[in-house]
This record gives sequence, C-alpha cells and structure tokens, in this order.
Amino acid sequence: MHKNTISQEVNELVLDATNVGVWDWRVENDGLVCNERWAEIIGYTLSELMPVDYQTWLDVLHPDDLPKAIKNYDYHCQGQSELCELEVRLKHKSGHYVWVLSTGKAIAWDVEGKPTRMIGMHQEITFRKRQEELLATTTELLRESQEIGKLGGWQLNLHNGDLIWTDETYRIYETTPQEYIPTVEMGVSYLLPDSKKLFQEALDAAIQLGEEYDLELETYTTKGQKIDVRTTCHVTYVDGVAEKLSGIFQDITDEKNNQRKLEKSNQVLKEVNEKLKFAANYDPLTHLPNRNLLADRMQQALIKAQRNSKQIAIAFLDLDGFKEVNDAYGHDIGDEFLCLIANRFKTAIREDDTLARFGGDEFVLILDDLDSHQEASEILQRILSSITEIFIIENKRLSITVSIGVTFFPQDNSHADILIRHADQAMYRAKEQGKNCIHEFDFENDVAIKLQYRELEYIINGFNNNEFLLFYQPKINMESNEIIGLEALIRWQHPTEGLLSPFRFLPYIEEEPLAIELGKWVIDQAIKQHNEWRRLGIVIPISVNVSPLQLQHEDFIKQLNEILFLNTSFQAGQLEFEILESSIIKDTQHIAEVISQCKQLGIRFSLDDFGTGFSSLSYLRKLKTDVIKIDQSFVIDMLDDMDDQAIVKSVIELSKTFGRSVIAEGVETQEHGRQLLKMGCQLAQGFGIARPMPASSIPEWINLWNASPPWICK
Repeated sequence: MHKNTISQEVNELVLDATNVGVWDWRVENDGLVCNERWAEIIGYTLSELMPVDYQTWLDVLHPDDLPKAIKNYDYHCQGQSELCELEVRLKHKSGHYVWVLSTGKAIAWDVEGKPTRMIGMHQEITFRKRQEELLATTTELLRESQEIGKLGGWQLNLHNGDLIWTDETYRIYETTPQEYIPTVEMGVSYLLPDSKKLFQEALDAAIQLGEEYDLELETYTTKGQKIDVRTTCHVTYVDGVAEKLSGIFQDITDEKNNQRKLEKSNQVLKEVNEKLKFAANYDPLTHLPNRNLLADRMQQALIKAQRNSKQIAIAFLDLDGFKEVNDAYGHDIGDEFLCLIANRFKTAIREDDTLARFGGDEFVLILDDLDSHQEASEILQRILSSITEIFIIENKRLSITVSIGVTFFPQDNSHADILIRHADQAMYRAKEQGKNCIHEFDFENDVAIKLQYRELEYIINGFNNNEFLLFYQPKINMESNEIIGLEALIRWQHPTEGLLSPFRFLPYIEEEPLAIELGKWVIDQAIKQHNEWRRLGIVIPISVNVSPLQLQHEDFIKQLNEILFLNTSFQAGQLEFEILESSIIKDTQHIAEVISQCKQLGIRFSLDDFGTGFSSLSYLRKLKTDVIKIDQSFVIDMLDDMDDQAIVKSVIELSKTFGRSVIAEGVETQEHGRQLLKMGCQLAQGFGIARPMPASSIPEWINLWNASPPWICK
C-alpha cells in the first residue's frame, strides 16, 4: 500500500511537471475522471466543472472539431490506429478557444470488442499553433510577395551540381517542377548570345574565385518568350571551401521595357530639341548662324574685346543685284546661288570668325581679336574677291558683287544691335558709292546717323502730339469658335505719310528712353479701352507687347501698379504681356523675377514669335510664361514647306512638354486652321481670321463673328 502511494505521488509529480491534463473515460456510463490541470487548461478549477462527464467535454469542444474527433475515435475503435490523437479547440472560461493536443488509448473492451474504458491526456498547444499559423502566413506572404515582385530564387550545390529553383523561378521560366528539371547547362542555353557570354564569365568567376555577381540578362522562357531578368549570386563557404551558390532570379521585363520606352522618348525629345536649337540658331538654307546666334556671338565678341583690349569689326554685306537673279531664274536657282556665295565667303574668312545670314541676301560678319583696322580690311578685300569668279548653276553663268559696310569696336562704342545698324548704314553708303566696295562707318559725320536722330525727333513730336493709337487683332479658339483675346498693336497716324506700322518707327527708339514711355502709354491705353468695352458688355482679355528693355526698367513694377491703381475697375487677370522671343535678353534672372511679380497680380505672359530667336531652351524653363506664340513665318508657309510644318509640330509638342498653351500667328486660310487643329493647336490669330482694326470696329466685328457660322467647317 505504501509503495502504491509513493508510485501515485511520483506520477502526479511527473504530470504536474509536464503541465499535462489527464482524463479517464468510462465509455459505458460516460463517466469522466480528470485531474486539476485538465480543468486549468480551459480556465476552470475542477470543482467548478463537477460533475465531469462526456457531455462536459462536448460542451467545451469547438463545433467544427467534433466531426474530426468522432472520425479519429472510430478509426481507433476499429483498430486502425494505435492512439486516438487529434488537435482540437476547447472553449476557455473567458470565451476564447485554446488549442489542445488530445491523446487517448482504449484499455478495456467488452465481449463485442467495443472499448469500455479509455485513458489519455490533454496538452495545451495554443502557442505552437499560433506559431504555425504565423509561419504559414509568413510563408504565404513571402510567396505572394515573390509572385508580385516576380522574384524567384535558386541554389546550386557545388559538390553534386544539383540546382534548385523556387516556385517563382519556375513561373518566370513558364514551366513547373513536373515539366522541367533545372540544370545550369539548360539555363545557360536559353540565354541570348551576349547574355550567355556575360553570365558564363560571371559564373566561372563565382565558382573558381568566389566572386559574387549582380547581372541583368536577356533570356528566353521554356515557351520561347523573350524576357529580361536580373540574377545575383552569393557564395557560401564551409571550412573555407565554397559549398554552394545561391541568389535571386527576378523578371524585370516590365522595368526594362519602360526603361527602353523612356530612353526612346528621351532620344526623340533630344532630336526635337536639337532640331529646335538648330532652327533657333541657324539659317535653314545656308546653315549659317542666324540673327539669334549672331546676337550671342556679338555679346561674346564684345566681352572678349574688352577683356583683351582688342578690336572687333562688324561688317554688313548686301549682295548687289541678287533680286534680279531671283526674278530671272526662280527661287530654286536663287537659293542654290545664295548657298554657293555663302560658301565662297566662308573660304575668305578665318576659322573663328562668324558669318551669319541676316535675312534675304544680307549677311553680317564678326571679325574679332584684331590688332588693327588693316587686318579687317584684308579679310573684307578677300570677300570682295571671292565672288569675282563666275558661278555656274544648271549650265547658267551667274555673276554677282557685294557691298560691304563696316564699323569697329571700341571706336564705335555702341550696343550690339546699334553696331549692326551702323554697319548696315555704312553698307548703304557703299551702295551709293557704286557698289562692290567697302565703306567704313563714320560715327560723327555719317548721313545715316543724322537720319536716325531726325527720325527719333519726328517720333518724339508725334508722341507729344498724340498721333499714336492702338489697333486690335482678335485671337480665337478654332475648336469652339470662341474669341479668346485681343492683341493691342500700336500704329502712328502720321500727319503726312498716313497710318504707319510699328516697323516704320519702333526700330529707331529701341534703345531710347522714349521706348519706356511709349510702352507705358500702350499698357495704359489698352486698359482704358478694355474698361470702355466692359461698359458695353464686352469682356475679352487683352494682350500688350512689352519689350525686354521695358521689363528691365527699375520702375516697371511701380509704374504698372500706378496704372492699375488709376484703373480700379480693371481686373489684372484680363491682361497678358507678350515678350518677343527674338529679342536679346541681357538679364534673364531679373526678367524672371519681374514676370513672377506680375503673375502674382494675375497678369499672364506669352512668348511671342517663338522659333525665330531663342538662344537657349533654358529661357523656356526660366521664364514662366503661360503661352507660346508660334511665329507667323513658319505658319504661313507650313502648307507647302515641310520644314516649316515640322517646326510648327515641334513647337506644339514642346509647348505640351513644358505645360504651356500654344497659339499660332499668321493663320491666313481655313486650311491653315484645319492643319493646326490636326496638330493639336486650337488657338489662332491671323489675317484669315481678322486684320488689326481700330477699337471702334471691335464691337461690330464681335457681333458679326458671333452671328456667323464657325470659321472652320468640320
């Protein structure tokens, strides 16, 4: 009896130490005997559950686990399992379920072989089950992540050559473990030639030298699909010996395709930019620098001359009788003739000299780094001589001469554009002296200077006598037929010569204080006129041309605010300033700051005559204008000239790239409008829509326009 007591105590100690609940089930009467731990597992004391029977167990068993429990019990009773073992959920006193490993065994049977008694134990496994669930979730998450990221893995045993792939690697290769047993040789065979060589070298270095790699390769899948992949390699060592290689295998086809598309887009944009840059800086016929690049070269030459105490010569060249050649033989021969002449000129000058086409049959030459006038004279004489030899074009013998005017800096200490004007004036003196000769500008006595001063005096008098007025030219949306704006254009009602366009007088005042005063007057008059129209129920935005000189004036913002203050009923959002792109802007940063201050007031900006100047695309980035106006010289001829059409298309695309609106000038026919609409340009202005007209004519024109059918019939 004493031994049995000791044995029982030992068993209880063992059970307590293993944290196991014990049960003894008398099947014939459903009696169930349990220890205290059995009850503790589900949050009770044994006394709270008394009397304990089979129903007690059923009450706490999760309903979903009952079929599994019955099935395991039946298998055991039928002798199909040595133990009745299953994992079930039991309801805890607090309401949640705990996982229990229930293990039982029948130890007594009746005469029919049915169990009459079973004993067993319960062991809580909630923590283990949670860890298993977490592991399963993590594994699934890893699988999904690999599938989403198209990221597989591989491992190569360097001892036996076995290659293992993960499921995602099989998927990338469009195969399954059942269809394909991976080997290094087979994997290499799918690679494209360049990738095969690259990979083989990297793999050999990894195996022989332990060098790891990270490669992007082109390969085929088992189904023949071409893909881009990234693969890496890590070398694992055991006791200093390389044992295995492992790494990732990732499908990067989408990324590489996007990269290729981006590179292609960048290349197209680069080509467009290069074409625009060429169009902005070079003459399309002779490929000589145009006015825009000439202005840049002039500034560089002036700075260099001042720094090195050298002289520069600015020569203006005009062909004698070129118009007659054009009229006699046509423009095709005329164009070829002009190119041949330009080539002759280039052979006569030095490599670093700048020869630019100024327009038509006019050229400007910059000779810098001069020690004396004599150096320039020798070069200019070579130019005269270069075209004395007869030209032969299509069996036609053509001859020509050139008249040259020249001025020297710093003796003629003027701005770049004035220097060119002085050389131009000297060229006219050469024409007067019989042509085919050189005339040097005389700053003090030249008749042209007197002409300049005389014209300036006339213009000042005209301004003081209120002889200037504004005409207005409508802008429309060709898609909606809506009138979107009116551009204010200055005219001079000359007392004897009649109505003069700005080209007759603005060049004389470009660098004069009058330019500032006249610009201020235009803004004020346009705003006053807008207020007059508003009283008639006409509210259409107006645009005013503003010169860089005016924008750079230190009092520009102050003067603008004064005008707005005196016109309190005017909304600044109805005003747009147009800046000539072909103008030489000396202080881009200051201009950008002024534009920013104006935009804070609500004023919009447009870049006018786009494509005729523009020394750098950086202007478009730095100057935050709202609108780009395509120069009319490209629009007018675009129906017949594919180069002009290409430039127009490029400007429209460039405008979209920079997020700017775009409007075309020079729209003379409905066909121009239709072509522009096809290219994606809805806004237009030109003689085909409406010529500039006095302010008094605008209301009637608007009524007629609104009452008429759409300008472009679709």
